[in-house]
This record gives sequence, C-alpha cells and structure tokens, in this order.
Amino acid sequence: MSRCDRLSTLIGRFSLKVIIAAPNEANLVIFKSSRQEKLTRVVLSPVTFVGSDSNSNDEKPIFYAKVEWGGSSNPLLTALPSIIQLDIDKGSDTSNLVRLLINESDALRCGSGAVLDRLGEVLIVRLLRTQLEQGSSNPGLLGGLADKRLSKAIVAIHDKPEANWCNEDLADIAGLSMSRFYELFKRIVGVTPIAYLRKWRMILARQDIERGDRIQIVAARYCYSSTEALNRSFTREFGHNPMTHRKMQKGV
Repeated sequence: MSRCDRLSTLIGRFSLKVIIAAPNEANLVIFKSSRQEKLTRVVLSPVTFVGSDSNSNDEKPIFYAKVEWGGSSNPLLTALPSIIQLDIDKGSDTSNLVRLLINESDALRCGSGAVLDRLGEVLIVRLLRTQLEQGSSNPGLLGGLADKRLSKAIVAIHDKPEANWCNEDLADIAGLSMSRFYELFKRIVGVTPIAYLRKWRMILARQDIERGDRIQIVAARYCYSSTEALNRSFTREFGHNPMTHRKMQKGV
C-alpha cells in the first residue's frame, strides 16, 4: 500500500533548524512541574517567541530553543496556530525524547549542536503530527493536510510541482469527483487547487533563484512556457521580477 507522507517534503524543502536560545528569543519552550521532577508540556509559537511565563505557578520553563523554518515563505508559518502545546505523559516516547534533548543541552558534549538540532527536529515533527490529527477549523493548508482525501492531492503537488497537474488528475488522486474535489479543496484550503499549485511553484522558484539557479532553468522546471511567463507570475506574487529579487538577496 502506498504511503501518503504529509510532512517530509515540506520539512525537507525548508531546512528546519532548532537551536538553543535565550528566553526572550525562544519560540520553543519545555516546562516541568515546580514541585516534582516531572515534565509537563512543550509549547511552540511558530512566529513569535513564547516567553518564560507559565500559565500556572505549578510549573516552570527548563529549556529554551528557537525554531527556524527556512524562510518566511514556508507555508507552515501561515498554516499553524499561534500557539501549539503538547502534553508530556510520563514514560511516553515524547517524554524520553524531551529528556534526551534536555540532557544533551545540559552536557554540551562534542557534537551537541548537531545532536540538539536533530532531536529538536524530531520534536517539531511530533508537534506537527499532533496538529494534523487535530486539523483546523480555519481554511488553510493545515486543514487540507488533515483531510485524508485532500492530503493525497496536496502531497502530490508538493512532491511533483513540475507535473502538468489539472483538476481532474488531482481529483482522481483524492478519490473524488472533479466537482466535489474542487468545492471541498476551495472550502477547506481556502484557494482553488490550481491556485495552490501556482503558489507552491512560486515558493519553490523563489528558493531556487535565491540559490543561484538560472532563471531560464527555473522557468522550465516549474512548467512556465518562458522566462517572460515566470517573470510575470513572479512579479504578481512578490512585487518584483526574479532578477531584481536575486540582486536584493545579494544586497546589490
């Protein structure tokens, strides 16, 4: 049976990083009980910092980190709620992971930076999985990925943005009629399937241009008929053309 992995492409494209941070810079905080040696919860604020205050006098923060999402164009930033919380059950996999993360942070052994980064990524993935299980009441990517039917089409778009997708193809992947798929996608994700495809291609094109890829190659890679077609779409999306964007990134 084929597997629909809703997160790997998103995480892989945006170089997720987790680094130790000061309390006033942290957007990932781990709390424990003030009276017991018991971990209580993990709190993530994707965009802003969490701060050091707990909602209760019964717990205190013991670990601060900053999650970097690989750029502001990461669609998860706008899809996720402002605060994500994960309760830590004693003896659970999450509890073991968090303890390992804290121990590595306290010991600061050789290679601890790399280890902390990897462990932090695993923790973020667990938080994201929790959000996918809960879904979202607001239109957006999170709701689409939480839907077992729409997520198949969205993952197909993420994995193969170069494909010449049409509504019929994506509806077939989702196992829905074309009209039902279109209506459901627009209502849950907030845009039409093809509009989402175009947005995703633009995000990837901007990444590739920032990386130094030739604009002609980027245009062909994401199904634009010419560099002029890419220039027009890029300018509509970001307010300037690809060459100007590249110069801005270089500070020229």
